[in-house]
Amino acid sequence: MDDRLPAHLEVSGIIRAVDAQGGFATVIEKGERDAGTILILTMERGNNARLWERMPQLDGSRAYVVIKTQDPEKQEEFTEYLARRKRQDSDIWIVELDIANPERFVAVQHN
Repeated sequence: MDDRLPAHLEVSGIIRAVDAQGGFATVIEKGERDAGTILILTMERGNNARLWERMPQLDGSRAYVVIKTQDPEKQEEFTEYLARRKRQDSDIWIVELDIANPERFVAVQHN
């Protein structure tokens, strides 16, 4: 049995935590309610966009790691990557966080 928190609850918790700290958080893509993959798009004041995905670690845990960083000179590549991921996985969630030091919200999301 998988002891992971259902995706919709995890996403709701992330959004509430960011809102409570004065940041902005929104769901860009709503995936499968219970088991959808969650991608977290972080930025600070609209800059330094990074995409995080939970990946299996050697110790058996699952931690969020950066899978894509936006190149300011080639912003369209980042947008195309997100579109490609949505086409590949209809169950995917994409959650955008715009807040100072966004890593702190990703770091606590280990399972």
